[in-house]
Amino acid sequence: MNFLFPFSLTHLKRVSCLFLELCTWTHQKEADELLSTSNMASKISKPSSMIEEHGQDHTEKNESVDQSHTRHSSDEESTIGHQPNLSHIPTNTSALNRTLSAVRTRESGKDLGPPPDGGFQAWSQVALAHFVIFNTWGYINSFGVFQTYYSQTLGHPPSDISWVGSIQIFLLFFIGTFSGRATDAGYFTFTLACGAILECFSIFMTSLCTKYWQLFLAQGIGQGIGCGLMFCPTLALVSTYFAKNRGIAIGIVASGSATGGLVFPAVIMKMLPQVGYGWTMRTLGFISVATLTPCVLFLKQRLPPRKTGPIVEWAAFTELPYLLFAIGMFMNFWGLYVGFFYIGSFSRNIIGVSNDRSIDLLLVMNGVGLIGRLVPNLLADQFTGPLNLLIPFSFATALVGYCWAAVNGMSGLWTFAAFYGLFAAGIQSLFPATLSTLTTDMKKIGVRMGMVLSVVAVAALIGSPIAGELVVRGNGNYLYAQMFMGSAILLGGLTLIGARVTKVGTGLTRV
Repeated sequence: MNFLFPFSLTHLKRVSCLFLELCTWTHQKEADELLSTSNMASKISKPSSMIEEHGQDHTEKNESVDQSHTRHSSDEESTIGHQPNLSHIPTNTSALNRTLSAVRTRESGKDLGPPPDGGFQAWSQVALAHFVIFNTWGYINSFGVFQTYYSQTLGHPPSDISWVGSIQIFLLFFIGTFSGRATDAGYFTFTLACGAILECFSIFMTSLCTKYWQLFLAQGIGQGIGCGLMFCPTLALVSTYFAKNRGIAIGIVASGSATGGLVFPAVIMKMLPQVGYGWTMRTLGFISVATLTPCVLFLKQRLPPRKTGPIVEWAAFTELPYLLFAIGMFMNFWGLYVGFFYIGSFSRNIIGVSNDRSIDLLLVMNGVGLIGRLVPNLLADQFTGPLNLLIPFSFATALVGYCWAAVNGMSGLWTFAAFYGLFAAGIQSLFPATLSTLTTDMKKIGVRMGMVLSVVAVAALIGSPIAGELVVRGNGNYLYAQMFMGSAILLGGLTLIGARVTKVGTGLTRV
């Protein structure tokens, strides 16, 4: 046995070497044939002097390549020459390197062509991505229902309860820095699967919660991380399938927050009085499992992975349009979710409506959001560009936020819910569409999108708790919170104007 083993291994190595050399010779032969064909065509079209000159240059290049290859082989021999029983490996390794290099060249040089911008493959990705947002933002946009219920059952002030929703939004945005980079590196499916499993698990754990700290861990932190692992990769993925129709594609994806914001509150309103809190939450968990499973199975990454590169591309913040856009969206999201979080408690404590009616208001706010996420993105694709439309939507949302202070009856509250839901939805859907236009290299879309999402995360984290504290300081009056909301969004709109001017100037340019 001691004799046969090395004998067999030697023969095996020889066979492997012959195979590799054969593969290399085949690739070289194909390349030589192609080169000879090219040279013949060149000789026909060029004068004889140019042919001789070219032939001389080509000979010099070949000699240079041979010398380079000789030096490379020498380096390999010096590296592994201390292993006497592997004396033939340097040559074989060189052959292996050449063969693998040819394969890698063919793969990396593969022309994927432009984005499909339509067809079954692209639109099926949009449909699946819609359900991802359905389970992330749809759940978050329904938090007004939880805000009202938890305030009643746990006895905590609104600012405490809002921290659960705020930390959920913060983690959804902040995790985007890491999940976006993982997507660029080729780990989209793994990242999405981890996020889906964690979110579904956290929903089922939320059904068992009876104390505030338990809710904070399960619904705030657990679901927040799960949503963060899914949100940014999904938006980045859809952006790579579209160019001309990117805005409407992202709008359809973003409208998942509206459909989720309709389905989840409706389920809660119907089931909570009948089966109680526990089984209501478990039903939401089963809905998430059913809708996220096909997303994990069939969402596919289009672009090849970008293995190298930083997690945070700090150089992007040296681009003034990108920096001002990040600041502007920080201001927007600083006040944006105040309306969604507090419309239920405002209607119940100030106007004096029932819990069911307060949920109806949230349904209206999320329902009109379906239009607010589709129509602006369609107009942006066809006429204006997303940034040109994002600016007026920011000012309109700020104006409606200020008008909230004048609401003192149900008719005014219905009007506020409809218009605020419409314009706020426009900001939410135009935001990722605009961000994708500020990135020219689609291989970096995950990183650059995740960076802005992390900036926005801080705003979403502190905005609603600040509003809750202002309600407490106002002895239950919402005026301070309403002014804070409107002013923050107004500053965001003004900063976005600066981003546009630094990008394209003051002319009527599509951007």
